[in-house]
Order: sequence, then C-alpha cells, then structure tokens
Amino acid sequence: MTLMLLFGLMTAAAIFAVLWPLSRRNTKAGGSDIAVYRDQLSEIDRDSAAGLIATPEAEAAKVEVSRRLIAAADAAAVERSGPEIPPLRRRRIAAIAALVLLPVGAVSLYLILGSPQMPGEPLAARMRAPERNRSIESLIAQVEDRLQKNPADGRAWEVLAPVYMRLGRFDEAVRAWGHVINLNGSTAAREASYGEAVVAAANGVVTADAKASFERALKLDPNDVMARFYMGMAADQDGRRADAEKIWNDLLAGAPPGAPWIEGVRQALAQKAPAGTPPAANGPGPTPDDVANVAKMPPDQQREMIRGMVARLADKLKQDGSDVEGWQRLLRAYTVLGERDKAQAAAADARRALAGDPNKLRNLNEVIKNLGLEG
Repeated sequence: MTLMLLFGLMTAAAIFAVLWPLSRRNTKAGGSDIAVYRDQLSEIDRDSAAGLIATPEAEAAKVEVSRRLIAAADAAAVERSGPEIPPLRRRRIAAIAALVLLPVGAVSLYLILGSPQMPGEPLAARMRAPERNRSIESLIAQVEDRLQKNPADGRAWEVLAPVYMRLGRFDEAVRAWGHVINLNGSTAAREASYGEAVVAAANGVVTADAKASFERALKLDPNDVMARFYMGMAADQDGRRADAEKIWNDLLAGAPPGAPWIEGVRQALAQKAPAGTPPAANGPGPTPDDVANVAKMPPDQQREMIRGMVARLADKLKQDGSDVEGWQRLLRAYTVLGERDKAQAAAADARRALAGDPNKLRNLNEVIKNLGLEG
C-alpha cells in the first residue's frame, strides 16, 4: 500500500512538471510600454512648444522618459529571444496527454515489468535472514516451486539433492535422491549419494537401506570410492574390523595421487582399534594402554579383558541410558563375543531407555536389525 502511494505521488509530480510551463500566459508587456514612453516624449515636445513647461524642465523630463524607453526596449528584446510559448490549443492538448498518458503508461509498464502478484514480506523477517543465505534460499525456493508444478522433473531433483546435503537437511536429501533414481535411472554415483544421505540422516549409522544402496552402486561400478568407503564403515559397525581395515587399505592402495578423500580414509583407519576388540566407550572402557595389553595377552586372557571392558560399559549405560552410541557399542561387543542372549537383553533394555527419543530409538533399531538381533 505504501509503495502504491509513493508511485502515485511520483506520477503526480511528473504531471505537475509538465503542466506548469503550459499554464503560463502569452503576455508580453514590452511592446505596450515602448508605445507609452514614445507618446510621453511626443507630449513633452508639444507642451514645450506651447510654452506650458520651461525648456530645462522639458529636457530633464525627456531624459527620464528616454531612459525608461531604452529599458523597455531591452526587456522586449530579451523576451523575444526566450522560448516561444505554444498557442492555447496546443497547450490544452499537451495538458490532456499529460493527465491521461502518464498515469496509464506508468501502470502499464509496472504490470509488464513488475510483480504486482508477489506478496509482501515483513521487514523484520527480511532483516533476520542472514545476507549470505538469502541467495541460496531463494534459489532453493525457486526449484521447489518448480517441482510443485512438475514433480516429475528429474533434473531439478538432481540439482536440489546435493544442496540439501550441504545444508544438513538430510531427510530431504534422502527423499530427493530417491526421486532422482526413480526418475533418471540408477547409476553408481546416484546410488552411493542416496546411501550417503541415508547414513547422514541416521546420525552416521550405515542402515540396511543404506547398505543395500551401496551394494547396488558397487554392482554398477566396483571401483566407486564412496560406496567402498561406506561398506568399510558398515563392516566396522557390524564388528568386522578386519574386513573394514582391508576395504580401506585397498582404497588407499589404489588411490590416485592427491585424491581429496585419502585423508578421510586414513582418519577412519587411525580411529579403529586392533581386530578382535570392541569399540571403546566414552568414559569407562578400554584406553590405549588397555588395547596394547590385550594384544600381548594369550587368547583366553584377551577374552577376559574384553569382558571386563564390556562390563564397565554396561554399568555406565545403567547409570546413563540416553547414550545411544554406547548402547550400539555394547550390542556389537556382545555380538563379537558370541553372547547373543546378552545382546538381545541389552537391546530390550536400550529400547526401554530410549523410548522417549524417537530419533535415537530409530538409530538403535537399525543397528539391532543389522546385527540380526530381532527376535
């Protein structure tokens, strides 16, 4: 409303600027003044000849009138050299054109080039939006609007999916990559990207859905780096650390010089404990010295040491049952030890402890399913 009022005032100002010069009258006083002064000079000459005024007074009067005559003649010359004022009829036509054409032209131009249908946005909302995010959010909104009109646009989904991943909108990235595969077909890169989004949405857990996607990617391209890396992660989360390390070491052995993913694989290898030991828990659990001691022990003593670590982890989870990663480590440890009954009992305890947090419960259930502890 304020914008329309501003446009109206600007149009009125433009009309006034056009009408103001057209309102001037075509009156030039210079010619009539010259005639009056010439009559006065003639009258002074007659009065002087008739003896009505003395000669000195007549001369003085003639000098004054002559001065005024010269000034009037100069003014008339300047007025004649100025812009010519058009006749009344042409001025009226110009005034009507200004009153009608200017508003009509302005409105027509706005309707063609402007966006009158776009709703306004509160100033406070615009001020709260960070400047760096406005452009990308507006682009996302444009693509989403396009997809609402044409949800079968596979190219638009493929543009949007990686953007969702970069912004941390993982659930939306999963949905987008699913549409890409359904609409554009399955490729190794698309299957791996879909699996990566599923892992991100599950807080780093390689779920059954994600693992199946990576397996499909490797069938299409056995050398797909992303799929191989996450298959190593899946093996590690399933307690098969030796398999995970083999997958990652094979990746490094075949890596081209300067590959950007090399450091990530090295970090994954560096974070893993020796084969046969369960992952360490935050707080109670194996320290680096514990791991070194376990490696030096005979097999029977190694097993007892591992059981002690697992027991400390179980005690910790009894005190704080909200640690979903701790429950996942405990389930994998019991599985590695071959103690399936304890693993199933721990799974039931974990579900009860995490019942109030749907996201954590979902992640836990994925691990339970991957470890085959259902029922």
